[in-house]
Amino acid sequence: MKQYVIYRRVSTKDQGKSGLGLEAQNRDIAIFLENFSEEPFKVIGEFEEHLSGKDDDRPMLAEALQLVKKTGAELLVSKLDRLSRKVSFIANLMDDPKVKLRVASMPNAGLFELHIYAALAEQERKFISMRTKAALAPIKEEQRRAKEEAIRNNMPIPKPRLGGLRDKTMRRNAAIQVNAKARADKVAGIVQPLRKQGASLRAIADTLNASEVPTARGGVWQASQVKRVLERLDRVG
Repeated sequence: MKQYVIYRRVSTKDQGKSGLGLEAQNRDIAIFLENFSEEPFKVIGEFEEHLSGKDDDRPMLAEALQLVKKTGAELLVSKLDRLSRKVSFIANLMDDPKVKLRVASMPNAGLFELHIYAALAEQERKFISMRTKAALAPIKEEQRRAKEEAIRNNMPIPKPRLGGLRDKTMRRNAAIQVNAKARADKVAGIVQPLRKQGASLRAIADTLNASEVPTARGGVWQASQVKRVLERLDRVG
């Protein structure tokens, strides 16, 4: 009988208490067990962590891995980034012959595909961070020049044009726009050719789901989401 050890992780204690993130993980794991487990199975352990994926020191994950190695069970997570956001950490797990790994949202992916996905995800996160900084650079430069001019003219240093809550909102909106653009670019090679061939929004969504391409939140594609992606690509193009 197939044995699974389930591991779930959320980034903060607040997320853990409110259920944010955990509900989606439970859903994906349940779908996998119901539809993709090759044989009768038994869940022999469940572990939950409320820590950042950047933190390699995670006691619950250590306990889960210990049980996996002891029993020969497979470690089951909803998404690869629930294990870690570091490709090096994931690669070390994959290199351990005593650790078997399954990802619910990528049920047919082998170790090679998972390694490639982890590397691409890490690269994408770094690039998004760089693009966000680039989007904010002109505002920071304007503030720096205003400060230097005030000092030269012996005048009070002006406050940032957008301060406090407005500044945070601007930064958040800039990050959202950059992230949305990056996600649209990621699937452009699929959605745009299909649309040019006359495929419906629903058909394009079905193709993305069949190809196991997750949405930004790790869910399944809907026609409305495909429409937004195409509109964003058209604006940029």
